[in-house]
Amino acid sequence: MAEVRYQDDLYDAVNGEWEKTAEIAPDKTATGGFNDLADDVEAKLMADFAAISAGKKTAPDDYFAEAVKLYDLAKDFDARDEAGIKPALERLVPLDDTTDIAAFNAKAADLEASLFPMPFSSGVEPDLKDTSVNKVTITGPATILPDVPYYAEDNAQGKALLKVWADMVKELLAQTGLSEADQAQYLADALAFDAELAKHVKTREQWADYPAAYNPQSFQEVSAQLGDFDFARFAKEAWAEVPETIIVADPRFLKEFTQLFSKSTFPRYKHWAYVSDLVSNSGYLSEALRQLGSKYGKALSGNPESPKQIKHAYRLANRVFSEPVGIYYGRTYFGEEAKQDVTKLVENMIATYKRRLANSDWLSQPTKDKAIVKLDKMVLKMGYPDRPNEVYDRLHVQADQGLFENVIQLAEKRHAFNLEQLTKPVDRAVWNMPGHLVNASYDPSRNDITFPAAILQAPFYSLKQTASENYGGIGAVIAHEISHGFDNNGAQFDEYGNMTNWWQPADYAHFKELTQQMIAEFDGIETPAGKVNGKQIVSENIADAGGLAAALETAQREPDVDLKAFFTNWARVWRQKARPEYMKFILSIDVHAPAKLRANIQPQNLDEFYEAFNVLPGDGMYTEPAKRVHIW
Repeated sequence: MAEVRYQDDLYDAVNGEWEKTAEIAPDKTATGGFNDLADDVEAKLMADFAAISAGKKTAPDDYFAEAVKLYDLAKDFDARDEAGIKPALERLVPLDDTTDIAAFNAKAADLEASLFPMPFSSGVEPDLKDTSVNKVTITGPATILPDVPYYAEDNAQGKALLKVWADMVKELLAQTGLSEADQAQYLADALAFDAELAKHVKTREQWADYPAAYNPQSFQEVSAQLGDFDFARFAKEAWAEVPETIIVADPRFLKEFTQLFSKSTFPRYKHWAYVSDLVSNSGYLSEALRQLGSKYGKALSGNPESPKQIKHAYRLANRVFSEPVGIYYGRTYFGEEAKQDVTKLVENMIATYKRRLANSDWLSQPTKDKAIVKLDKMVLKMGYPDRPNEVYDRLHVQADQGLFENVIQLAEKRHAFNLEQLTKPVDRAVWNMPGHLVNASYDPSRNDITFPAAILQAPFYSLKQTASENYGGIGAVIAHEISHGFDNNGAQFDEYGNMTNWWQPADYAHFKELTQQMIAEFDGIETPAGKVNGKQIVSENIADAGGLAAALETAQREPDVDLKAFFTNWARVWRQKARPEYMKFILSIDVHAPAKLRANIQPQNLDEFYEAFNVLPGDGMYTEPAKRVHIW
């Protein structure tokens, strides 16, 4: 078989040989790139948890000690097996005893505080038009299937997944003590509620438009749309204060709420809530119930196995205490030399971005000036925070309770803390990612970029790699996150994270035209998992395009620039081998393009790629100059 040429397929030329032999672990959805780094991080931390649990190491602080306590409870499967399903059934008594909507209204605030599934979802978040204050946000609950299109009559995958879910629930309900008739009714009602819910909520594509989720309504307007639900009583009992304004993230859902929830449909809701709570908490019960409750998730991901018990215990403790664990990881495994070197990379990238904005041939000067102000105000969060968020001061594992009870009470405390923020100013120091997560992010409502310590390693970054390789890896990732400040969503937020228009009208009109070009470049591309939705992934593609272009320009300022090494490492970081089921799932819900397309399409927009590899008309990687998309 002939060797793949870089000119025909950059991704395959770089990653093809690796992909032939790469194996996906039975409890994993994919391997390669981000996944391999995450596996390495997990292995290190699992070893540290085990050593502290065994008394061979000392916990670095009280937060980590609490995480290890939860880990010890989670891995005690003798105790979990002995308790069986009993903890979940005891929890469900208050919900199951709620006979009608009047009784529900009387205890709705208590049920919500205990995190039972409600007919709508609510929480406290920064007001997007004044990010110094917090507001209540309301939206619909999540559907069983990953997205609304799965519910289409001709979607065979959706039907198959619902059958897996229903079969799983049928087995769970058989262990509850409900009569056979009640078991059948609960399952039928849960499916009926979910089918109705899917008619009224946004699609993933619609959720990809962040500003469209900002719809402030008065308390009275919201209350009037909730019909038989006593919202006034709920708000008074559930929140620190009754808000004058509520942010409605999905106005159509609220407008059509009474079609889903009312006095007459209450039993259907109650049975859906019962089933949903049982399924979502099954992972904290016995081994048999943990395995049973994972069947639907495994069908979605294609994983043949659930995580081993010890890995499950680590992941549970890690999820609940993620920020303290991330701080420990950063302090233990991320060196100060590397932090300083990467910080310099970020500064170089920001300087490049300023030049690119200043030299833009389509932005007017007033818009350029505003964009540069936004860049100057952008906050950098590098590695890990200095200390955990104050919510972790409240999270204590109770030794006299089992795992199930502890997981619930810890989640209740976190939820209560979130609701308390309604009467407090926004804390801009909050990190939205822990230090051991292999990822990076931009938060438009805070205008900050976060680079956890875990991503700052090879192939993204290493002191042992050349500058060109580092720019093709972490440099492009850094510039990608900067670019999010100027993608189709981020461009609508100012330097303080407030949603406001800082553009000259003609500039914004042209930006929207360029955005449409980026949508068109990806839309409808066939992949093994199905067709790409260009609109759903446009924000990430704009960030990829801007990030790669800015990283390339910065690399070219180095005296020993090697463009082949730059583009090769760009393709290397996106290597991924994934299960077919997972690829279909991710294609349907993710706002990122498939990994291979990220690796191949963005270089085709850059003239320097053609020069580096002598790409000519007729080659697989060739795109006509007029069709190359340039935004930032």
